[in-house]
Amino acid sequence: MSKAEGKKGKKGAHYSMWRGVAGLVKPTRRPGSLETLIRLLPEGIGVVPLLLDVRAGSHAEFASAIPHYEKHVAELAEQGMDMIHPGGTPPFMLQGYKGEAKLIRSWEKKYRTPIFTSGQNHVHAMRALGIKKFIGASYSALQNKIVIDYMTEAGFKVVSMEPIDVPFNEAQHISPERLYAHVKRLFRANKGADGIYIQGGAWHTESIVELLEQDLQVPVVHANVAPAWEILKRLSVREPRDGFGRLLRELPEMT
Repeated sequence: MSKAEGKKGKKGAHYSMWRGVAGLVKPTRRPGSLETLIRLLPEGIGVVPLLLDVRAGSHAEFASAIPHYEKHVAELAEQGMDMIHPGGTPPFMLQGYKGEAKLIRSWEKKYRTPIFTSGQNHVHAMRALGIKKFIGASYSALQNKIVIDYMTEAGFKVVSMEPIDVPFNEAQHISPERLYAHVKRLFRANKGADGIYIQGGAWHTESIVELLEQDLQVPVVHANVAPAWEILKRLSVREPRDGFGRLLRELPEMT
């Protein structure tokens, strides 16, 4: 019996799927990453999404988002999720690696549900793949700085990280081919990286993960692939999938 099936006494609606159910809090209302995650997960895993409405992608907007996240986390916990994944890196990364961990521990205790953020998920994925030094790409200079500070505190060496700087509401229009060329240029120009980090969840570029790993011979952590891996690991579901890189093909253990 899953955790969701066991919470019969909870007030409100009740959700269950035969392999488990994940509650999601998405930062924006643009399509793309949610559909991708659902397609990457195998049959039998349920997803219950709630959406914030981040639009500007400004520092002030990111900094004020945490109480809105918590409201949705509380609602999902009440519904009996097996886990909750508040997505979107900047609002949580702004807390710092240790500050974020302290916040999430307090939520897990308060809402009695396992919780992991996007930043934590990306760290887990990098460690599972043995990445210690990476080159990365984001889609704004602001996010780029936030990510570098967070990942450095988490113990990684950022060899180089450069954004494809576009307005926040246009990030979803960056093509896979443009991102591939951007990442490959960074990797070849900056020696010593043992992995690649594609931070942005708005862009629909999962198709280049396998190509980059094949061409550059290092593992890739992509913001839209990594959550599927962690959900599988946390639900003890082992159903490998080809075409999206080592994380889903090999399903390495979380460390």
